Amino acid sequence: MGVTPKQFAAMEARIAGRTSSGISGPTAKPAETSLHLPEGSRVLGIDPSLRGTGWGVIRIGPAGPVFLEAGTIRCPKTWERSRCLGEIQRVLSEVLQRHPPALCACEGLFFAQNLQTALIMGEARGAAMATIARTGVEIHEIAPRKVKLAMVGYGAAQKVAVAKMVQRQLGLSEIPDPDAADALALALVMVQELRNPLGPASKRV
Repeated sequence: MGVTPKQFAAMEARIAGRTSSGISGPTAKPAETSLHLPEGSRVLGIDPSLRGTGWGVIRIGPAGPVFLEAGTIRCPKTWERSRCLGEIQRVLSEVLQRHPPALCACEGLFFAQNLQTALIMGEARGAAMATIARTGVEIHEIAPRKVKLAMVGYGAAQKVAVAKMVQRQLGLSEIPDPDAADALALALVMVQELRNPLGPASKRV
């Protein structure tokens, strides 16, 4: 992949201890978070949804990210919303015990034409984030379009294209479940950001 003159200038500025705008010294705005994790650290990805919250855990290895575990928290349509929120909290609590992460990447909010759908999605997202936040783990959100752009190179890519790229990058024998694949993609993009000298795609929440 080529580097544009603007990107090259940004890299030079970072090496020189300046921001891309040319501000140097104590007047430069500090980064919101260091985003430096040692080898062996785990990163958790969360793709929240009331009926199918995807989650995935990877480890930062010497040769690249390593798959640990992933799954989807499925809640039948017959369940009340409160029961689904409780199930999201229960399962994620178990995941946190098995794989204590150093960082969590959650899918950011997206535009929804239906207000009711947006509210329900917000409830699921809140249940997931509150469960993670109780542990003190740093949470970042990444917009769905940025995840697709980073994984496939196209911001409007289909879920199957993202899942296939996840399978390829992690060396999985099978394509993961779509929701779990989206969660793993979030974790992978978060790891990419840790090594990206050109600035973050995520936002700390």
